Amino acid sequence: MPYPAEHKARTRERIVESARRLFNRHGFEQVSIDQIMAGAGLTRGGFYHHFESKDELYAAAVASFTHCSPFAVKMAQSRRPITDPQRLARMLIDLYLSDEVLDDITLHCPLYALPADVARAGLTPQHAYTDLIRRLSDVFRSALADRQDATQRAQAIVSLCVGGMVLARTTHDAALRRSLRIAARRQALALLDAESAG
Repeated sequence: MPYPAEHKARTRERIVESARRLFNRHGFEQVSIDQIMAGAGLTRGGFYHHFESKDELYAAAVASFTHCSPFAVKMAQSRRPITDPQRLARMLIDLYLSDEVLDDITLHCPLYALPADVARAGLTPQHAYTDLIRRLSDVFRSALADRQDATQRAQAIVSLCVGGMVLARTTHDAALRRSLRIAARRQALALLDAESAG
């Protein structure tokens, strides 16, 4: 007797979550399908019922960040939905560059956790990664909607947030890790708050 569709969807989610955590911690090449399935409490045999390839799973893991990120979780837990685009953008900058997120590898965004892996991956993971960049930019663009240079500013803010975290992850110097993120946050907020140049 086949499993109901809900069971298949829940199983797929478990596989994606296991993959996202393992990819964040070890990278794409270092993680096997066996490890991913074991992390989900499953055997390798079930993998191909859900995904055609490891690349397809990688893309799903990258895409999943939009609804399981610390920001998405915080929004879901809010008693009242936050609808002000400026407030949302500021919260995202603060959370993205926070100690909490830096210290917990499982919370890391694929934009700074997996860039080298994605650059070497096939088109399917690259499409998911591109979509994630666009979604992050959209949050900032919404807060800058009345400015002629909104798209450029939004992309610069994404670059500051991602770049600040990439560099912070690479050093053992705690003071430098902190100052890099403080500098990135300050500049990102300045771009969000400054008057339009034209």
